Amino acid sequence: MTEAKPKSSTQTLKKSNPATRRKPAARRRTAYSKAELEEIFRRFSIQRPEPKGELEHVNPFTLVVAVALSAQATDAGVNKATRALFKVADTPEKMLELGEETVRDYIKTIGLYRNKAKNVIALSQKLVDDFGSVVPRTREELVTLPGVGRKTANVVMSMAFGIPTMAVDTHILRIGNRIKLAPGKTPDEIEEILMRIIPDEYLFHAHHWLILHGRYCCKARRPECEKCVIADICKSPEKTCDVPAPLVELPPQAISAVE
Repeated sequence: MTEAKPKSSTQTLKKSNPATRRKPAARRRTAYSKAELEEIFRRFSIQRPEPKGELEHVNPFTLVVAVALSAQATDAGVNKATRALFKVADTPEKMLELGEETVRDYIKTIGLYRNKAKNVIALSQKLVDDFGSVVPRTREELVTLPGVGRKTANVVMSMAFGIPTMAVDTHILRIGNRIKLAPGKTPDEIEEILMRIIPDEYLFHAHHWLILHGRYCCKARRPECEKCVIADICKSPEKTCDVPAPLVELPPQAISAVE
């Protein structure tokens, strides 16, 4: 009987090390070519040259509070509640002076208002204690604030400090998958794709363009394809029109805090 030859150390290493056998995970891809992406965002830039967020605020602190309150609530509903609140508390110190119970009374028309009031007081205290009452500029620091997640941090970085980010809300999550722009199961997956594929010159405003497109055109219940300026490029199987709407700049009043 012939004795089996022992395997070489190289053969053993190759078999036992999964890193040498596992194929790298495929990167999720958009359904659009580079030229199509350029054209999509070029049209958005003509339609809305200076898109704005619809949450009312007066400084970075009130923006943080407004975005944190907007979870599972409409911008219109948050604005209605915070107009009076921000008149009396536009700094962390003033918010702490009001106290949780009073803050709760101001925002009681917003969903989950009890927990949100607690977070507003807690984040105000942390800003005073850890950041000298100044809203931090980095995502890593922002997400340490109570009630502030990655999406909220991205909004604040973009709107308060002019840092290009992609805050994936329900509108962008829907559009990413519906029109196959950035197919993904989670906000993080969609954010990664969009940050990779959106042309650099359009990245700063892309977050607002996509949100406004989802809010007013590519709506959740029934997309209004006849009003869509990218209907001819769109690859959604749900679309009902292939003819793009006239590419004209929308009047400022067309962007209102109504959902």
